[in-house]
Amino acid sequence: MRKIYLLPFLAIWCTLPVFSQQMVLKKGEIIEDLSVNDSTENTYSIYVPKKFSMDKKWPLLMVFDTEGKEKSALSMFVMAAENEGYVLAAPKLMDTVSLTKNMILTSETIKKITGMLPIHSDRIYTAGEGTGGQFASLVPVLIKGVNGVMSIGASLSNSELIDMKKPFHFVGIVNKENYNYPFMLTDAKLLDRYKFPNQVLIYDGNGQWPGIPYIEKGMQIFTLDAMGRKWMAKDSIYIEKLYQEDLEKVNQLKNIGDLLWAEQYMTEMMSMYGALKNMDSLRSVQRDLRRSKEYKVQKRAENAAFLQESMLKEDYQYYMEEDIYTHNFNNLGWWNYQMGEIDKYISGSKPFEKQMGHRLKGYVNALAEDNIDIVLSEEVVDEDALAFLYMLKTILEPDNYEFYFKIISLSAKNDDFGTSLFYLEELLKKGYKDKEKLYSLENTALLRITPEFNELVSKYLKEARYDIKVDEN
Repeated sequence: MRKIYLLPFLAIWCTLPVFSQQMVLKKGEIIEDLSVNDSTENTYSIYVPKKFSMDKKWPLLMVFDTEGKEKSALSMFVMAAENEGYVLAAPKLMDTVSLTKNMILTSETIKKITGMLPIHSDRIYTAGEGTGGQFASLVPVLIKGVNGVMSIGASLSNSELIDMKKPFHFVGIVNKENYNYPFMLTDAKLLDRYKFPNQVLIYDGNGQWPGIPYIEKGMQIFTLDAMGRKWMAKDSIYIEKLYQEDLEKVNQLKNIGDLLWAEQYMTEMMSMYGALKNMDSLRSVQRDLRRSKEYKVQKRAENAAFLQESMLKEDYQYYMEEDIYTHNFNNLGWWNYQMGEIDKYISGSKPFEKQMGHRLKGYVNALAEDNIDIVLSEEVVDEDALAFLYMLKTILEPDNYEFYFKIISLSAKNDDFGTSLFYLEELLKKGYKDKEKLYSLENTALLRITPEFNELVSKYLKEARYDIKVDEN
């Protein structure tokens, strides 16, 4: 006997300019490549939770990835959206497209979804990681009706654009080893002055992704805020459950001796629950913690690390700009020394200096990559400046083969075979094995038929493509 399985799905009728079309969205599954308008170029992906129904209004979280990987970005939020009851959507954005076009596409996607699903008009939020998070922070500034941002590992894109008359809720999620951590703390102070609701959630480790519990917490914060603003009914059981979980987290942080994180988390709890319950007891616990000797010692150590970090970042920015402008290849040795000093912080025993070291390494890498983008965007590319930056990146990220390829190719293009051969050997010393890639590098047609190139390949990879002999006569 054949069994019939009933798959949950949602049939939605949407009126288009010329005809009516039935769109079927399967609940609990990411649906890709849906058309935003008549143009097939503008598409989006959507996720509707399994418990979705048309008889109530739902919050919408717009997820952004600026490299066109919207499905992958969306998938990272799916489990949290399922647990917390959020509709997800992600327009297909590209960093090669102007900000204006990406923002128009975002606005049209929101209109499309709110026109066919029962979305709560006050509960439209944005989210993203890295550059996606920066884009997400611009959306409520430029598009009316977006009331919250969840930014992972990224500070505000441009604080100067913030309009005090258009407040939004900012939730930042970051680890202490991310170079954006101090910037995010600064953003939080600015938003406090503007009286914008905001929280910064900190997580451990140097990974780029915080994990599902933190994504859930970001959604929970938006839900608690909606209850406080009476955009939705107050759920006392839900509130108390989350409060007890957060209280347990504070106790765990205190037990492991991370008093700064415990104190910071209590501050965030005040703003999360302040409109929903009495916080006097937690405020008393926080006050006692701040008075403790251990807390004061940790606070002084962290402040000292922040101060040192700030001065070093100013030096790095100044010298990088100077070196790029003057094509100061001789200063690459200084940069190599600086990376050694940063590695000493990372391998040291002082926790705040270890965190600082990771942040400094991330900052210098980001600074170099930003300058590469600037040089490449110029009408006439300064290839000497570009060569310096590619060489610098081999120092900053010695195991990232991409920049060895780039400097080999660029030097060969300018007939500087000596530099190309030097970085080829440095690459091979790292254990690089892909011979086909080496013989297909752009601009190296003449270089790769030289005896020197093939001798290096033969030395490290046993056999070269060309056996070139020089006639001594």
